[in-house]
Amino acid sequence: MNHAERINRSLSLEPIDRTPVALWRHFPVEDQEPGLLAKAVVRFQETFDFDLVKITPASSFCVKDWGVKDEWIGNPEGTREFIHQVIKEPQDWLSLTPLFVHKGALADQLECIRLVRMALPKDTPVIQTIFSPLSQAKNLVGRDKLAAHIRLYPSEIKNALDVIKETTINFINSCKTLGIDGIFYAVQHAQAGILSPAEFDEFEYPYDMEILSNCQSFWLNIAHIHGVDIYFDKVSMFPIQVLNWHDQQTKPTLDDAKKNFGGIVCGGLKQWETLVNGSPTTVTQEAHRAIDATRGERFMLGTGCVLPVTAPYANILAVRESVEMEHK
Repeated sequence: MNHAERINRSLSLEPIDRTPVALWRHFPVEDQEPGLLAKAVVRFQETFDFDLVKITPASSFCVKDWGVKDEWIGNPEGTREFIHQVIKEPQDWLSLTPLFVHKGALADQLECIRLVRMALPKDTPVIQTIFSPLSQAKNLVGRDKLAAHIRLYPSEIKNALDVIKETTINFINSCKTLGIDGIFYAVQHAQAGILSPAEFDEFEYPYDMEILSNCQSFWLNIAHIHGVDIYFDKVSMFPIQVLNWHDQQTKPTLDDAKKNFGGIVCGGLKQWETLVNGSPTTVTQEAHRAIDATRGERFMLGTGCVLPVTAPYANILAVRESVEMEHK
């Protein structure tokens, strides 16, 4: 089977030749130039032949044209650090206006998508990372300030979320013309330690649903729930095909999740203990435990978040080879 067939058949509970598998990572130097990022993403896929390709730009790509600044200082996840935010006072939220997606950093990312899609076979699914409006708002004001602004200045925040949502939908509509298969929708605030359930319902859920409703022409949309103590049941209601979360760190388990979510669950591998600090043997053992626990049905082998840039080559290769070994 080719990659798209394998995932489609898994979604439909039809027999498949092996468990789908996918890892993705940041490229923290290359992600500053669309051509360099495209080459890095394609080379990673050509090396490991995963069942889907997630394009992972710097998280600043969607907010850079509003004036934020970031830099690479060696984070092993490959993420860049924000060194300048643009929201200083509550009224600054009201000055946010929609971005034109065919110039600046958004245009660069569209070019990266075009290059990746052109370089890979059509039967290899390509998905673009999209951050939820609240995740983008966090990077505009700063991680430690967002919750306070939500509680103190709710109307100003909602004004900004509408602007971010509009820009995000316009960007996704441009992505549709480039032949991608779906989006990877990153939700970073579906956590009890950050927002109450009522705050999630007011400041996250409606904006996410509007964006994802605009993505129904895609066949492979993935939602990622970042963090621990997550609102899994709420995000599992999103109109998506694949759900990814830190399943090795927080509830629910993969098998329990399948009882409430009708699509594919993605995970099974510890991001740090196994993929970075483990060995090919421990990687293979953990992979096979996850496949056994889910019976390989509606399951994609992966990790709870990005593959750290410090993960050894042999461990990445072991992930890919583990699904080939399962039927031998």
